[in-house]
Amino acid sequence: MKSMKTAIVCDWLTEIGGAEKVLLEIHKLFPDAPIYTSQYRPKSAIWFARLDVRTGWLNIFPRALRKFLSPLRYRYFSHLDLSAYDLVISSSNAEAKAVKTRADAVHISYQHGPPVQYYWGMYDDYIKNPGFGKLNWLARLGLKFLAGGLRKIDYKCAQNPDFLVANSNYVRDEIKKYYGRAATVIHPGVDVKKIRELARENPAARRDGFIITGRQANWKHIDLAVKACLKTGDKLLVVGDGPEHDKLVKLATGNDNVQFLPRYNDVSEIVKYFCAARAFIFPSIEPFGITPIEAMACGTPVLALKRGGSLDFISPQNGRFFEQQTVESLVAALEKIKKTRFDQKTVEKAAERFDTSEFKKRFLGFIDDKLA
Repeated sequence: MKSMKTAIVCDWLTEIGGAEKVLLEIHKLFPDAPIYTSQYRPKSAIWFARLDVRTGWLNIFPRALRKFLSPLRYRYFSHLDLSAYDLVISSSNAEAKAVKTRADAVHISYQHGPPVQYYWGMYDDYIKNPGFGKLNWLARLGLKFLAGGLRKIDYKCAQNPDFLVANSNYVRDEIKKYYGRAATVIHPGVDVKKIRELARENPAARRDGFIITGRQANWKHIDLAVKACLKTGDKLLVVGDGPEHDKLVKLATGNDNVQFLPRYNDVSEIVKYFCAARAFIFPSIEPFGITPIEAMACGTPVLALKRGGSLDFISPQNGRFFEQQTVESLVAALEKIKKTRFDQKTVEKAAERFDTSEFKKRFLGFIDDKLA
C-alpha cells in the first residue's frame, strides 16, 4: 500500500465537525496524500491549514452558497482528473463519491451519513423547513424543482466507488435502501485515551445539569433540549453556534438555568464541562455521533433519541433512550435518568471500542483486504 499513489477527496472544507475529524484521521494514515475538495476556507477549517488541500473553480463561490451548489459539485467532482492515483479515498456526505478513477485504480468511499438526506430520506422534513429563514420559500421551490433529477444523478454517482464504508449500521441500511449497494460498517475514531487523560485532570466536584453541543441547525432539534430543561428546571449548557442560535437564546431568555458557550475547536476546551454534567443530550437523528462518544470517554452517560447511529453505542450501562422526538418524551426521559446511577468507569469503558486505534486498525485492514 505504501508504494501506491493515493489521493483523498471530500465534499468541502468550510468548517470543522465530526466528518472533518474523520477526514483528518484518514489523512494521518496517508500523510502524503493531497486532499481534493470543492470549497476550502482555511480560517474556518483550521485543522487543515498546513495540509496540501487542492480546490478548483467552485472555490470562487461564497461559503454561504454551499447548500445551493449541489448540481455544480456533481459536475466538478465527476470531471476531477485523478488519473495519476492508484488509490482514491473519498470522505463523503454528499457529492465527493462522484469522482472517477482509472480502470485499474481502487476507489473506497467512506460515507459519513445516509444518502443525501434533503432529497432522499428526509426530503419531506426539508420541504417543511429547509432551514433558510426568510429564504425558505426559495429553498423549498429549488428543492422541489431539482430533487427528482438530483436523485437520479446521486444514485448513478453512488455506483462509482469500488467499495463503500458506512460510519454506522443505520447508514449502512440507508445505503442499501436507496443505492442498492452493500457497505461495511467502520465506526469513526475518537481520541478516547487523550480525552480520558484530560478528564482525570479536570475532575468535577459533583455532576449537575445537562449538556448539549453541536451545530445549531433546525434538524438538530437542540430546541427540544432547551424546552425540556425549561420545563424540568434543570441546568443546561448549550455549546456551539449556527443558524438557530438567536432563536435558542430568545427561547431561554429570562432563565439563568440555560447557558450558552461558543463553539469549540478542540475537545480539550470542553472536557471539564462534560465531566461536570449529569448527562449529554443527543436529540437528533444522526448518522453516528462522535461528540456523545467524547462525553462517554469522560464518564458522562448519554440520553439519546432511539433512532439513527445512537443505536450503535447506547446501552443500559452508559445511557438511556427516549422514544419520540418531542418535548414530552424528552422530559420523561430526563426525570428517569436523574434517578439512575451510572458507574463512571463503566461508561468510560464503553467508549474504548471507538478509540482512534480501533478505527485505524479496521480501516487499514479493510483497504489491505480490498487491494489484495
